[in-house]
Amino acid sequence: MSLAQRTKSALILIAVLFLIIQFTPPWIFFLLVQAIIIGGLLEFYNLSNRRKFYPKKLLGCLFALIIGATFYFDQFPFLLGFTLITIIAFVYFVIDTNTLEKLAIFPGSFSVTVSGVIYVSLTINFFYWIRRDFGLLWLYLLFTVIFLGDTGAFLIGKKFGRHKMTPIASPNKTWEGAIGGIIWAVAGGWLARTVLLPRFPLLEILVLSAVVHAGAQVADPLESLFKRAAGVKDSSNLIPGHGGILDRIDSFTLACPFFYYLMKLLIIK
Repeated sequence: MSLAQRTKSALILIAVLFLIIQFTPPWIFFLLVQAIIIGGLLEFYNLSNRRKFYPKKLLGCLFALIIGATFYFDQFPFLLGFTLITIIAFVYFVIDTNTLEKLAIFPGSFSVTVSGVIYVSLTINFFYWIRRDFGLLWLYLLFTVIFLGDTGAFLIGKKFGRHKMTPIASPNKTWEGAIGGIIWAVAGGWLARTVLLPRFPLLEILVLSAVVHAGAQVADPLESLFKRAAGVKDSSNLIPGHGGILDRIDSFTLACPFFYYLMKLLIIK
């Protein structure tokens, strides 16, 4: 796909993202986050199928929605939700594993079904908490940090990269690119703070930006490991020129939890 087509897709994504963040009421924003999570989870399960793990997709989607409910309803604590998931999983697999063929795939099916929910739903649901607890402007800061950091990592790595960071997961990623990405992420945090959040402390926002993008640079090659194990380049071809949902949210699987709890620790005390 040409650069022009990729750019067009990116601009459309940015426009849609802005409209969702800026104008949707909380309950619609929450439902849209759940839709993204389900889409990413199904892509993860499809990757797992290529390695013959055969996760239970509908069960995993149910578990993802239970996790989402713990983020939305204060009266439904996470520990209760995870306990409910554990009970359902145990009962389901004990009853369902009733042939030798199912027994052979049981360990992989059980593990991937549950771990996929933790990987995608538990992490990406922090988008909702960030918007609810801190407000729209902090989401814009988060996206600025990640997008500029990723751009910087690509450009610096392409120009100056010599030392491979994750040769198996992402052969093109280098330590030089990673350092450049963090510098660009910090610059993005400074820019967003200057334009959107000038009354908040600069040093803490710069630290937040650096740590959040460092987390993103761990999460990105993790998804690459899943794709390499499955023997594919993208998690799907849903987004022209940009792969699938999981390809777009992979950095946020660590960035979102890091961002939320660092905000609590450093800024919103």
